[in-house]
Amino acid sequence: MVSSDQRRRQLAREKYERQQQRRQEARHKAKRRNTVIAASLAVVLAAGGAVYASVALTGEGSTAAADDATPSDAATPTPPPTESKAPEPAMAVDKKATYAMSLKTNRGDIGITMDAAKTPHTVNSFKHLADKKYFDGTKCHRLTTEGIFVLQCGDPKGDGTGGPGYTIPDENLDELGKAGADGSVTFPAGTVAMANTMQPNTGGSQFFLVYKDTKLPPQFTPFGKIDAAGLKVVEEVAGGGVEGGAKDGAPKTAVTIEKATVAKK
Repeated sequence: MVSSDQRRRQLAREKYERQQQRRQEARHKAKRRNTVIAASLAVVLAAGGAVYASVALTGEGSTAAADDATPSDAATPTPPPTESKAPEPAMAVDKKATYAMSLKTNRGDIGITMDAAKTPHTVNSFKHLADKKYFDGTKCHRLTTEGIFVLQCGDPKGDGTGGPGYTIPDENLDELGKAGADGSVTFPAGTVAMANTMQPNTGGSQFFLVYKDTKLPPQFTPFGKIDAAGLKVVEEVAGGGVEGGAKDGAPKTAVTIEKATVAKK
C-alpha cells in the first residue's frame, strides 16, 4: 500500500515533469517563432500606441531575438501590448465595395486599393481616421532595409508610440497562403499591412508599406495594394537608406503624409 508521503512525492514528481515538459515546449515554440519574428521585428508596426524598441512589424515590448538570430534579424521594431481605451468606430463602409486610399506625401502620391469585403474593420478604421484628418501632417517614422523591407507610417507622434486609442481585429490573415516550415509567409512588394503588438487583434493606426518581397509571420493584416507610381515613391525612399547608415530607423529621405483620403471606388 502506498503511504500518503509516497503519494505526495509521486504527485510532486509528476507535477515537476509536467512543468518541465511545458517549459521545453514553450522554448521550442518561442525559438521557432522568433526565428521568423526576429527578421520582422524591425518592421513591426505599432498599433494603438505600442512602442517600437527595435526594427519590427510586431507589437511586443521585447527587443530580444532568437538565440541563433543573425545581426540582420534584429531589424524589426516591437511595440508592447496596449489596452484599447475606446471602442473601434462604428461600421460605416460598404462591406462589398472596394475603397481607394490616397496618401499625398512630400515625396509623391501613394495610391492604395483596399477591399472591404476582405478587411471591413480595417478599411472602416482607415476611412474613419482619414475623414478626421488623423494622418495629415504625420511622418513615416521607420524604414527597414535588411531582413525585412518596409516603410512604416501612421503614427501621429512620429516616433512609433502613437495610436488612435482603440484597436481593431485581425483580418484576412490567410490571404498570403499557409505558413511554411519556418512559420513565415511572403508579403509581396506592394503589400500594405497593419502593425500590431504581436498579440491578436491589436492593430491601431500604424501600417507598413512593403517595397520588396518580405517574409513575416502571418500575423499582420494585409489590407491594401500600392499602385505602381506609389511603389516607386517608396522604393526611392528606401534607396536613400536610413539615417546614420543604420539598417533600421528613421528614413534619411524624410517622408510626410501631407493629406490622406479614403473614398469608395
